[in-house]
Amino acid sequence: MPLINDLESDSNLLSLSESVAKKFFSVMFFIISFFMILTALNVAAQHDHDHEGLQHWEIPSKNPDRIILTFNGNPATSRAVTWRTDSSIKNGVAQIAEARVNSSFKRKTIRYKAITEPFDLGIYKANNNLNVHYHSVVFKQLQPNKIYAYRVGDGTKYWSEWIQFKTAKEEYAPTKFVYFGDAQNDVLSHWSRVIRMAYQTAPNASFVIHAGDLINSAHSDYEWAQWYKAGGFIHSQWTAIPVVGNHEFIPLVQGDERKLAIQWKPQFTLPVEKELNKKLHETVYTVDYQDIRIIVLNSNGLLEKQTNYIEQQLKTSTAKWNIITCHHSVFSPAVGRDFKYARRKWKPLFDQYNVDLVLNGHDHTYARGHVPKISTDKEDENLGTMYVTSVSGPKQYYIDKEHIETYSKEGYQLDKSAEQIQFFQVITVAENKLTYIAYTALGEEYDRAIITKDFDSGKKELWQANKEK
Repeated sequence: MPLINDLESDSNLLSLSESVAKKFFSVMFFIISFFMILTALNVAAQHDHDHEGLQHWEIPSKNPDRIILTFNGNPATSRAVTWRTDSSIKNGVAQIAEARVNSSFKRKTIRYKAITEPFDLGIYKANNNLNVHYHSVVFKQLQPNKIYAYRVGDGTKYWSEWIQFKTAKEEYAPTKFVYFGDAQNDVLSHWSRVIRMAYQTAPNASFVIHAGDLINSAHSDYEWAQWYKAGGFIHSQWTAIPVVGNHEFIPLVQGDERKLAIQWKPQFTLPVEKELNKKLHETVYTVDYQDIRIIVLNSNGLLEKQTNYIEQQLKTSTAKWNIITCHHSVFSPAVGRDFKYARRKWKPLFDQYNVDLVLNGHDHTYARGHVPKISTDKEDENLGTMYVTSVSGPKQYYIDKEHIETYSKEGYQLDKSAEQIQFFQVITVAENKLTYIAYTALGEEYDRAIITKDFDSGKKELWQANKEK
């Protein structure tokens, strides 16, 4: 019996100990949970503070956003992609494979480790104080004239969708591309319909030229967020050739010198022309696409440093077509605009090397004209260079026809103009013809011109559907 009593006593003590232990662990669990919740609330409060006032499509996350393709290297064998995440994604990864009719291409993907660049949006005080990461990859050793599927992400859980693009051919072949003048203002509400109509009109375009003033306030992340949302997946599928405009340059702090948009270099992976002044890097570059040479210029400054570059790029060009794009209009059609330097220093080079087409923005109007060329063996005129100024956004100016008439002494002839219309342009090169078509925001054809070229002699003829009287 005493043994039984001792056992009962021990059992009671054990039960008491278990009860105390359970209460202890319950209290500890409550305390730990309390502090975890408090920490989470503090983090959330800080998170909400950083995101205060932002639309959901502005806020970075673990999922890739702002995905955009650019040229970097030979378009037949390479392509660059850039995207953004929040700062929790420390390493970016891209995968690519030649696309197939089903999802089996996933078994043959090549994996690229991205260059990841931390970026503080708060450098510009009008932005929220957010740290984000930009990731970039240059796909190399691709096969010409192939459709590729790629995706970007963190390499494990957070991926974009699979996106397709086609590499260029090595040889001369038909090419179609889109060109936009200034988007600039109310980009999400008013420019979105233009880029989307352009995509409906030319979904298989090989690339797109954005001729400056993509947004209005260079460093504003809210405006860049609008530009990316307006284009959506189009930016990740059409390869972009971005051109800097004057609105891509504003001071970071009032009273300081104007600076290139802080997002420009992180968000666009562009060629670096090392022989140029560093201030021109990733704003002046050349793309050779299927025997078309596109020379991108920065018309905002250091103009004299670009003049020799222009001559070298034209002198060494073996392309069948040579195209120049810069933001400021060489033959400005709008009231109060006049890009004298370009006409004095750059136009003579365009004339000398028989540049085919110059694509501009800046003047928020529409004007297409040309400079005739006097034949050396005949006393007749043939086409020199065709010049276009256009606008794709809602901000519109008026034509100054009296000022345009003063260009006649420089050989310029205005062929077609317009005011108060949002445009996009589709340009097609095939065989010995370059076909230029300007469409309104409604997708209606407004203007058409065809350049026919003899590649042996360089002589060109211009046919116009709707020449202005």
